[in-house]
Amino acid sequence: MNETLKRAISGAVYIALLLTSILFSTESFITLFGVFLIITIYEFSNIVNLNKVFSILFGTLVYAAIILVSHYNKQTSQFFNDNFNANISLETNIKQLDLVLLAVTIVVSIKCIIFLFYDSVQKISTSSKYLYLLGYITLPFVFIVKISFGTNDYNPKIILGLFVLIWTNDTFAYLVGKSMGKHKLFERVSPKKTIEGFIGGVVFAAFAGFLISKLYIQPKPEFSSKSILIWTIIALIVSIFGTIGDLIESKFKRIAGVKDSGSIMPGHGGILDRLDSVIFVAPIIFLFYQILYYVS
Repeated sequence: MNETLKRAISGAVYIALLLTSILFSTESFITLFGVFLIITIYEFSNIVNLNKVFSILFGTLVYAAIILVSHYNKQTSQFFNDNFNANISLETNIKQLDLVLLAVTIVVSIKCIIFLFYDSVQKISTSSKYLYLLGYITLPFVFIVKISFGTNDYNPKIILGLFVLIWTNDTFAYLVGKSMGKHKLFERVSPKKTIEGFIGGVVFAAFAGFLISKLYIQPKPEFSSKSILIWTIIALIVSIFGTIGDLIESKFKRIAGVKDSGSIMPGHGGILDRLDSVIFVAPIIFLFYQILYYVS
């Protein structure tokens, strides 16, 4: 089987799995991204030389605990009370919890950007590795779940719209860069990325944001202009921070001396290679949602 066919098949399986889990139910979506998290932690641990078993247990417990407390509070409390004869109440201020988690993630994201731009950083300390495991890998998966709930209940249109924007940005950044790219964007980390490709990705992602708002989200007429503005801003966030997320993962791989994070997807590399943009973008979009919530 040639490489192009392998790439097409594995890509189709990935997209089909993603769409099915998102559209089928809240639980299937949360479960799939829990599995993606485990694989991503395994791949990241390989890249930075962390203990895989401890890292996977740590990340999985953090992800499960936050999701259960945030979205299945009553059910979790009832389970413990019924099965362990306990009197547990897991009621908590979700807004405060979200802000604490967001603050931690943003701090680690800033650390990641510093790590990207400073050439002198070629060796990562053990404490930094675990900090990246928490704020660069694990918590962003929590925020992927959280932004899919919007302001209230689970809404698959939000997360599907996000992935469409990421795929649009990546596709047109590649096509425009390959056809007319002349100026390197960040050659020492990712030699193939160009400024022209980046601009092409931004333009087409913004247009996709407009189409998502008008044709897919389909807000009420009185909210149409606001929805278009919101999705255009989300598209810009995706283009800018998605590209930074891609470059950060490339920096980790360059230091480790590897081309891909893994080999689970023939022709595409690992799950981290597929999700490097969305895990860096998700906390920023969640922050944008919080700003919208407080100013509206």
